[in-house]
Amino acid sequence: MVRIERMAKQVLRMNRRDWMAGVGAASLGVLMPGRSLAQGRPAIAIKAQQGGLGIRNGGPETPIWMLESPELRFRRGDDLQVEFANDLTVPAGLDWRGIGGVPAIEPLISRRLLAPSGWENIRIPLRHAGTFLCDMILLDLQSQRQARGRPLVVAENEPVSADRDEVLLVEEWRLRADGTAVVPGADPAETTTFYTLNGKASVDVSTRSNERLRLRFINGSRRSIIALKLESVDVTVMAIDSQPSEPFLARNGAIVLAPGSRVDAFVDVKAPPGSNLKILLHEGRQARTIGFLTVSSDSPVRAAPLPPPPPLPSNGLPAQLDLKNALRTDLALSGPEWIVTSDLAATPKPAFRAKPGRVVVLAVTNRAALPTVFRLHGHHFRLLDKLDDGWKPYWLDTLAFEPGQTQRIAFAAEHAGRWLIESIAADWAAPRFVRWYAVE
Repeated sequence: MVRIERMAKQVLRMNRRDWMAGVGAASLGVLMPGRSLAQGRPAIAIKAQQGGLGIRNGGPETPIWMLESPELRFRRGDDLQVEFANDLTVPAGLDWRGIGGVPAIEPLISRRLLAPSGWENIRIPLRHAGTFLCDMILLDLQSQRQARGRPLVVAENEPVSADRDEVLLVEEWRLRADGTAVVPGADPAETTTFYTLNGKASVDVSTRSNERLRLRFINGSRRSIIALKLESVDVTVMAIDSQPSEPFLARNGAIVLAPGSRVDAFVDVKAPPGSNLKILLHEGRQARTIGFLTVSSDSPVRAAPLPPPPPLPSNGLPAQLDLKNALRTDLALSGPEWIVTSDLAATPKPAFRAKPGRVVVLAVTNRAALPTVFRLHGHHFRLLDKLDDGWKPYWLDTLAFEPGQTQRIAFAAEHAGRWLIESIAADWAAPRFVRWYAVE
């Protein structure tokens, strides 16, 4: 495993701010014409079922499990009603990455996984706009297949200065010679690594000169930290992990994403008509071309590029955090307190307890020999500066840690309930460890 910092500095030559933004690491309109919204719509059916994926050119289809549903595009303030059905032979559940403060969707604590042939109704108030991921939870490692998630887009209610809005979901596959996929958490010996973009080996995103694209990048890999680079375009980071950030240019057009992380970027296309601009992926060993921005031969969208974009509308997270009176605790990302997901119950002692409204500061340390990914459920957090005199200008729900590294994060414990914490080493065979914390 190549160290995170080495990938950032040597492969893409990104500065520290670009790196941490990535790992935590949209003619102008809110949504593309023809994209229907959920207001007033009936319940959305989502089914966990068997499927196949054509990953290798000319090879057999890879058997997978997948979530079948219509396109998940809504607007902030919608009340999402889901009818979830499990057509698999093992219990399954839904994990809604980026949606905090909804105890009814918190996996493994507030609800059990859905039994085979079962169905349930789930209500999710969409309080925040942003890019989310509906993923599948499976506990039976021995009998499962690798599963695909579904992007979830919640549009702002205010106008956003971009011409087009596209989702780019990157997923990772470890395939044996017979085309079957090794699931995350299992030994990937004698496999070949493949990446797909929106379920394909390569995707072309058509565009025109002087057009502004809103690209919603999602790292659907469950273990790997990846870097994505766009050639010959200005890439402005606008949101990270479903929350608006202070806009800033990604150095060299590159962003880095931890497993499950999401980054919204505005891309201003200044290349001449007829250009093919590569979308490159690097996972620490080699660069791969996984797509292209294909610039049409048509005339430019406008005479000149748009000016730098203003920040996206706030989702209402607190502008200030009371660090002086915060509850402070240390959290190591390894140790006997961490358990695998199949053993989780509400009886083990929580990592910490906080009263509603209290600010919590966690000093999180990775004592493992590998980079480790930390994920906080229920709330988004700020990455604090070294001297407790401020924080980075973005919110996160996921953060990658170097071996031996300690970072301090802070969040306002505004949502009562029991919430998961995850710790997963950035290695395909690594188990998924969890703990939980209480706001009560």
